[in-house]
Parts: sequence; structure tokens; C-alpha cells
Amino acid sequence: MKKVLLLNKISPLGLNLFDKEQYELGEAIDNPDGILVRSAKMHDMEVGENLLAVARAGAGVNNIPVDAYSEKGIAVFNTPGANANGVKELTLAALFLAARNVSGGIAWASSLDCDDVAKAVEKGKSAFGGIELEGKTLGVIGLGAIGGKVANAAASSAIGMNVIGYDPFLSIESAWNLSRSVKRASGYEEIFKTCDFITLHIPATKDTKGMIGKETLAMMKDGVRLINLSRAELVDTDALKEAISQGKVARYVTDFPTNDTVGVEGIVTIPHLGASTEESEDNCAAYAAKELIDYLENGNIKNSVNFPNVSMPRSSAVRLCVLHRNIPAVLSRISSAVAAEKINIAHMTNASKGEFAYTLADLDADAVSKDLIDLIMAVDGVIRVRVIV
Repeated sequence: MKKVLLLNKISPLGLNLFDKEQYELGEAIDNPDGILVRSAKMHDMEVGENLLAVARAGAGVNNIPVDAYSEKGIAVFNTPGANANGVKELTLAALFLAARNVSGGIAWASSLDCDDVAKAVEKGKSAFGGIELEGKTLGVIGLGAIGGKVANAAASSAIGMNVIGYDPFLSIESAWNLSRSVKRASGYEEIFKTCDFITLHIPATKDTKGMIGKETLAMMKDGVRLINLSRAELVDTDALKEAISQGKVARYVTDFPTNDTVGVEGIVTIPHLGASTEESEDNCAAYAAKELIDYLENGNIKNSVNFPNVSMPRSSAVRLCVLHRNIPAVLSRISSAVAAEKINIAHMTNASKGEFAYTLADLDADAVSKDLIDLIMAVDGVIRVRVIV
């Protein structure tokens, strides 16, 4: 019986995918084989030696100690694209909130306490005017599952914006999904210098943290409107607030409120609602559950943030799974260890991702001895070995 710990409320659409005769699911599971999580913070959490994988029902993994888990041979999965439509729709709403002071107007109208509200509205509404989206230029930074959908929607005849985008890691699949109306920028600088609206759809990494800062803000057009539904860390808050006070930034809409942004004039804070739709929660839960099940039962990896995608159909009763560092000769030494036990490798596949790699091997054997596992664990660079039968 495999054990899966639930750190947050997970949609039944995902939980129902687990065979109840093979899995024990719950919020009070000791030493689990797998963990399903949404937003729970895991950095200070102690995990047992049995833990093989963590599946995040969402895209960001800032709440998971990925580096530490990599060193322990714990695969961390996410669900890119599963909540893309929900975030896309909120981004479109953010565009309107950035263009027109709807949120400020609503708050003002809700506060009216007078004998003739209609008259007061007509008198005071001019304070909440704005601009229209049609004909304005939108810069989309990051053209993956979410950014691509935003770019296509904004460029459609329904909204009518001129859209340019940039993504140095644009995949072939994402490129094929882009509308012909979306133009490719030469780099971030072109977007900063030419766009009326800029929306961010990239992860927070050491290279992207603070990318919207004093220098990049200075490049932008006066009155630019910024949207950030990705991560708060992408924006230098002090530089942003200074740019707002100087009129460089007309409005900033973010889905990640902080102590430094709530209640600031010119900043619209949405309470992290990007993926908070029934459909997104269902999609993410099902996606994460499938990834976790396939890894626990077959050793296949898809959408891991710390180990490469590696999968193959089962071709024998015994499957060897080796998580190791991406260094020379590991693969040959694994093969030699198997051969030393007089076992034939029926099929093998291997891939690397950064400093880590993963090898799957289906063996022509009925079982694998502890001696073989010890031989492979003794190979320089091997982090974890498991056998699936």
C-alpha cells in the first residue's frame, strides 16, 4: 500500500484517480511515499526516507525546497498549463483594471452615503476615468501556456490590441500556438521601450527577480501600465512606487499583494485569484495526481522541475530507476553493475536536466538483489535507486 500525504485541500477530481486498494490518502499520513500540495509551505517540513515525490497542483514551486529535495532524490512535479485559462481570464480582467480605475470607482461608489447617490455619482465619476485597450500596444513577457493565451486573446478582434511578445525559452509547441497577429520582440528592451501595457508571465528565478526595477522602469513610456500575475519578486517594489509617484507608471495590477503594495494609490492588489476557479483547481489536481501515480507505479517522469522528463512503456516485470548527477560514465557503470549480476537490460532510456539525470532500465529478471542495488548506489554520482516490480 502506497501512502500519499495531502497538505492542502485537493479536488476530488484528482483524488479519485488513486486506486483505493493501492493507495492510502490523508492529511495525517506518516512517512509518505508521495505528497500532493498546493500552497502549503514545505521548507521547514521534515520528510521521511520513504518520500519519493512531491506533486504541486499548480505551476509555481516556491513553497517547496526543490534544491534540498534534489539532493535526496525526491522528484518535484508541477502542472504547467493546467490553470492557464483561469490565469488568462484574470489577466484580461487586469488589463481592464489597469486601463480604467474601475476598482477605485467601485470603492468610492460603495462608500457614498448621501440623499441622492445618482447625482453624486454623476458629479464625481470624472475622477475615475481611463483609457481604452483598442489600438494600444501590449508587451507580453513570457509566451508559455499562459502568456501565449493572453497574447492571442488581446490581439483578437474582440479586444484589438497590438501585441508583441518575447520569450527566450519559447518552445516550438508554444510558437505554433501563437496567433499570426502576435509580433516577436527582439528582446525585453524593445517591450520596455515601446509598450503601453506590459504583462509578466515568467517564473521568479535568480535571473528574473527584480527584473522590473529602476533601470528597466526608466526605459518605459510615461504612463505605462504594468500587470504581474506571476510572482511578486519580479518587481522591485521601492522602484515601482517611486515610478508611480513620478507618473512614469500609471497603474500596477498584481495578484500578489504584499505589505508594501496594499493600499498604495496606483496599485491594484488582487488576492492571488489567478488559479482560483473550480475548473483550474480540478485540472491541476488531476494533472498532479496523474504525474504522481505514473512516477510511483512506473517510474516515469513528466513535468518535474528538478529531474528530466524520462518515460518508456513497461517491457518487463522489473524496472530499475536511478536518479543521479549529470556526470560522465554513470550510465556505463550502471550497465556494468547490472551485467555483473548476469542480468540483461531489455530496454533503457536516460536524460539529463542541468546537474541531474535520470535512468530507467527494464530488466530481464524476476527480482533484483540487494547486492545489485548496493553496487549501483556505490557508483559515483548516484543519488537514489529504486526497483519497481
